[in-house]
This record gives sequence, C-alpha cells and structure tokens, in this order.
Amino acid sequence: MGLGKRANQVYCIDFGLAKKYRDTSTHQHIPYRENKNLTGTARYASVNTHLGIEQSRRDDMESLGYVLMYFLRGSLPWQGLKAGNKKQKYEKISERKIATSTEALCRGYPTEFASYFHYCRSLRFEDTPDYQYLKRLFRDLFIREGFQFDYVFDWTILKYQQSQMTSAPPRAMAAAAGQSSGMAPMANRQSATEEGRRSGWSDMDGMRRQVPPPAINAGSLAKQKSPIRHDQSTSKDAIFSSSTLLGRSSGSSRRPAVSSSREPSTDAEQTRSRTTDASPGAFQRSSAPRWSPQVGDSS
Repeated sequence: MGLGKRANQVYCIDFGLAKKYRDTSTHQHIPYRENKNLTGTARYASVNTHLGIEQSRRDDMESLGYVLMYFLRGSLPWQGLKAGNKKQKYEKISERKIATSTEALCRGYPTEFASYFHYCRSLRFEDTPDYQYLKRLFRDLFIREGFQFDYVFDWTILKYQQSQMTSAPPRAMAAAAGQSSGMAPMANRQSATEEGRRSGWSDMDGMRRQVPPPAINAGSLAKQKSPIRHDQSTSKDAIFSSSTLLGRSSGSSRRPAVSSSREPSTDAEQTRSRTTDASPGAFQRSSAPRWSPQVGDSS
C-alpha cells in the first residue's frame, strides 16, 4: 500500500512470474498449449493450470477469485494436504480443487462470488474478460449490502496510530496507551477523506458527485458501521472503485439498501494504470468466520 497521501492506492509489484499474453510485434494472442508445468502458487492456481494448459487472462481472474475466497473464508478446502513430495502434493491439491464445486466453495457468501467463478470458468483461452461486468457484480453487492465509501480504511487508521507512536514524546505515548478506542481521531479521518479525494478517487468520474463521509464518533468503530439515514439524492450518484477487494474495510459505513442498477461504465475505468485506487469491495457477513491467515503453508 502507498504511504501518506497515497495510502489509498495499491501498488502491484513483483512480476517475476508474469508473462505477456500477446506477441509484442504482431500483437497476436499467444498460442494454446498443453503439457505445461505449473507456474505460480498451487493454492491459487486455476483448474486449467493444474491440467497443464497454457495460462491466459481467464486464469488470472480465476486465481483472483481464490484469493478473495481465502480472505473471506480464512482458508481454502485444499490447504493442509499431506504428501510425500511436492509433485504428489500438487496432485492432491488439483484433485481436491477439481472435486470442490463452486457452490460448495462459495456457500454462505453472497451469490456474486459464485457468479464470478462461473463466468471466469466459462471463458475460452483467448477471450478478453468483461472486466466491467465483474466490477459491476461487486459494486452492486456493495450497494445492496448498504455500505458507503468514506475514504478511510483499516490500514489508514493503523498507519496513523503507528506514525503517532513513533513521533510522539514519551508522555504523549503513555497517554495514547491509556485510550480504550482503536479509532483514529476524527480530525485524522477527515484529513484522510480529503487526501483520498485529492489522490484520485473523485477523478474516477468527474460527472458524478461523491458521497461525503458521515460524521464519525471517534470513540467507537462499531458506531461508524451503524445505519445512517438514507439520502435519495446521493445514493444514485455514488460510485465505487473496485480494483481491490481484500477483506472487510473500515473505509465504508452502513447505509440502507438501495437500488443496484448502474449506469454504463466510464471511459476512465477502461484506462487504468498499474497503480490503482483501493476500495472496500469485499463483504464480511456476521455469520462468516473471521480471516485467520495460514502460516507456514504456501501451497
């Protein structure tokens, strides 16, 4: 994640295993091949990758889906399998992954996640994924779940607290340690909101009016999630960037459910750079298990 005023931006790094899907001179799609060795992390690899089929854009999208479900569930059904060697472990992961239906993988979570997997697995090798459709799936879910974007994320508050601890004198640090609230002061949340706007959130669609952040009681994060009064004049104008969908974010607050109909996507969304804005696109339901990252098992 970015630092300071860029804390709402995700930087994609480490392209060591990436390859171009089009020829640089002819711009033709790379040819379909089989009997390929697995490249990448087996835990998130697509089914076709396990079957030895050359990877393309469809496989990237399927792998992203596994990452999202890992964040939501806390683990994936094919984790923790024991085997004598790496090859046998990859085979077990492949068998379990193929045997796990989309419905079983996404059970207990919004149907948009199952729709995402069904779409990705329906793509042919050279197909261009309909990114706008996939983004719209989660935008509509975001609205239906009653969230409102307020530019403040979990990591925004965390980095603020860390910066205060490193820069504050000992007496101020002791006073801070005595506070029971994990929330950053309201002034910081407001400044984060303004920084978020200046960092490009409102640039996503200059013709739409952004929803202003609600007044926040810094004493309780739970209160920030409580429903607020529905404003019909702003609900249709709210636009959300869905470049990143990682876990539940405190960069959103609850609103009453509104219509999930969307206007056609803007050209700005189709000209994204590798540096993209983050937004709270994933939803943690009250009945869902909290994310507990697995340690020591990279497969």
